[in-house]
Amino acid sequence: MLPSPARTMIYVVDDDSDVLGSLQFLLETDGFDVRTFKSGAALLGEPASCEADCFVIDYKMPNMNGLDLVKCLRNRDISAPMILITGSQDETIADRAASAGVLHVLRKPLLDESLISHIRGVLAERSTRH
Repeated sequence: MLPSPARTMIYVVDDDSDVLGSLQFLLETDGFDVRTFKSGAALLGEPASCEADCFVIDYKMPNMNGLDLVKCLRNRDISAPMILITGSQDETIADRAASAGVLHVLRKPLLDESLISHIRGVLAERSTRH
């Protein structure tokens, strides 16, 4: 019997427990493995942070915003795709995210299908490069 292929690991970072729980449920229901973190510091303190296939990171968090977290991860040579989620209406976030290497910025609260399709898209794009 062949071993089953590894499932895709998604790391979700958001300071809102309700958002973390709903995103975890959504992604696990769609077949992803999910690890959740309540802050950038919690993720950065995790020695296995490079195991993620994709990151979903909230923009507005206390102490370290999502773009600062992205920069820290990139400085650790983590190349996995990163999707920024935000409830902010600040029109400059997408430009600042692009400068940090994040090409996908999604607005809360309507994330469900959009988030799944973006994750699948960035993973497919990444696999064609490797």
